Amino acid sequence: MTEGLKNFEVKKEKLKGLLLKLHEGADVEELKEEFREILASISPLEIPLIEQELVKEGISVKDIAKMCDLHVEIFREAIAGAGEYSHLPDGHPLKTLYLENREIMKDAEMLNLYAQTLAKTKDEKVRRQIIEVLEDIVKNLRLVGFTHYSREEMLLFPYIERLGLTAVATVLWTKHDEIRFMIKRLQEFLAKRDYSKFIKEAQEASRALIDMVFREDNILYPTMEALLGEGEWKAIRMQEQEFEYYKVKPKEWDPGVEPVYPWQIDPELSAEKILSLPREIKEAIERYGLQPDKSGDIKRPGDIDLGTGYLSVEELKAIFETLPLDITFVDRNDRVRFFSPGERIFARPLNILGRPVQLCHPPKSVHIVNKILKAFKEGRKDKAEFWLRLGDKFVYILYVPVRNEKGEYLGTLEITMDVKRYKELEGEKRLLDWRD
Repeated sequence: MTEGLKNFEVKKEKLKGLLLKLHEGADVEELKEEFREILASISPLEIPLIEQELVKEGISVKDIAKMCDLHVEIFREAIAGAGEYSHLPDGHPLKTLYLENREIMKDAEMLNLYAQTLAKTKDEKVRRQIIEVLEDIVKNLRLVGFTHYSREEMLLFPYIERLGLTAVATVLWTKHDEIRFMIKRLQEFLAKRDYSKFIKEAQEASRALIDMVFREDNILYPTMEALLGEGEWKAIRMQEQEFEYYKVKPKEWDPGVEPVYPWQIDPELSAEKILSLPREIKEAIERYGLQPDKSGDIKRPGDIDLGTGYLSVEELKAIFETLPLDITFVDRNDRVRFFSPGERIFARPLNILGRPVQLCHPPKSVHIVNKILKAFKEGRKDKAEFWLRLGDKFVYILYVPVRNEKGEYLGTLEITMDVKRYKELEGEKRLLDWRD
């Protein structure tokens, strides 16, 4: 027996003894130090393997689940080099990510435990109960990709890309997508009742999830903390609601500084900054080099600030000409102020600019126009929609009120488009089918 295998058996037996004490009613708090000692000697990727062996030896899933809870509680301080977040204020985006990882790791461990229990359970009633639990675990884990990973990809990665660490972001995003695919397949196996494939891939998915937790806790997050200041974190916090959270509800947090976005930071990393980064990041810099994005502030002289970006008048006109829909804006005084120059469903001559919108409709329908505008101005309605057939077109018409940040009525937007093509779409198209 090799030395490594001997150590594995010793660790397993120590955990088994502690679990037996838990089963016999020992106080969790009294055992915490003993758990801390053994967990400190275990590689994060050994945990699922040890748990699997314990299940095979007859330790109940319920008892091991207790260890999972305890493990998640103390694992960050037990594993050498693990990320530390106790100094971060509640609501700080980085602390939220760390806390989400606790939940992800717990669910990943439970996925492996219940999958291995399903493999050895013969009682049909118990199997059905286990499958129900697994369905719930997998359903939850699919949300990791939509919440936790998406926030990292859209809110954190732009900063390290700006600084030239593009390779780091690319590798992590690739791993995220691999995990997303794994979890989706698990859900498909459960739906098809293909439990043999599910059991095999559940173990792989569990390991991948736990491995990602440790990549993030020990590499990504310390890197982000070293590189970003309060302004950057405030900008991230302001945008988090776009993606929601994984089993965590962070408190409000505002450091009282102006938000700093990726395009606003100095793309050059100082030698001092590089020295403060985790070893793995410094090795990536040596291997791939740095390619900082030196494009500078995205706002150019003469650009219009649109709140969510900056465009020149030329670009703005070209965008309206390209949109596959017809837009008309009527101001708060019911006067036509603008219509888009591209797609056209109904005639829009320049002569209608400044004209009361009521006079742009047949007299018999003016009462409907006034009813819509009155409801919008009073705040009683937020849309009015119609659809009709016009020759070979199926035309959709949407009226929506336009309001400023204070909720004050600015006017009404009419959006018109031919949706015949969209009504005919079926299934999915995910690949480009161009022929060069």
